[in-house]
Amino acid sequence: MTEHRPEKLLLQGPVGQIEALYHQGETGKPAIVVCHPHPVYGGTMRNKVVYWMGRAFEDMGYSVLRFNFRGVEKSEGQWDEGVGEVNDVTAMIDWLEQKTPKSPLYLAGFSFGTYAGLKAARKDTRIKKMLAVAPAVNLWSFDFMLGETRPVTIIQGTTDEIVPFAQSKTFAQKLKASGTPLQWYEVQGAGHFFPQHLEKLQELCKSIES
Repeated sequence: MTEHRPEKLLLQGPVGQIEALYHQGETGKPAIVVCHPHPVYGGTMRNKVVYWMGRAFEDMGYSVLRFNFRGVEKSEGQWDEGVGEVNDVTAMIDWLEQKTPKSPLYLAGFSFGTYAGLKAARKDTRIKKMLAVAPAVNLWSFDFMLGETRPVTIIQGTTDEIVPFAQSKTFAQKLKASGTPLQWYEVQGAGHFFPQHLEKLQELCKSIES
């Protein structure tokens, strides 16, 4: 059984310190940055979905870095409308690459975290795979992802009360049509925070390797 006691860190970000939690995985296994939901609506790295996503990757032997975007809890700075937050992600990728030089780097996000995370990953060739849980396609345009050639996995609940299921599915279809290698998973009956489906969510997060 994997030991789930992450190291508490304060890392240097673009506008000051960034609070983070880090789990050291097995040498050579992937290392992944996990991005949390919208800070303005209470999103933090301790969000239940983000926590269980991290647990899934830890169980697979990954090194896992969760962090708080600027202005959240001990992270310095203030909300930047999703612009500066992309730079926060890049700073975390930089740190993780230095920490795990023998590991392939992956990126995962939940809700708003998918926007900032994928925006950073799209222009960062160090990221080999991407995972988006309930991507906030109703709040931001994700067209920047069209034509992506690296593997992308999307997990979406069918009864999501925040991100409309139909909108997420339409985006996924558009992404696949653009040539992106896509895995799309529907979780029947799951709401935005997967309250009754966290085990299923974990199982699907592990499909990033399939």
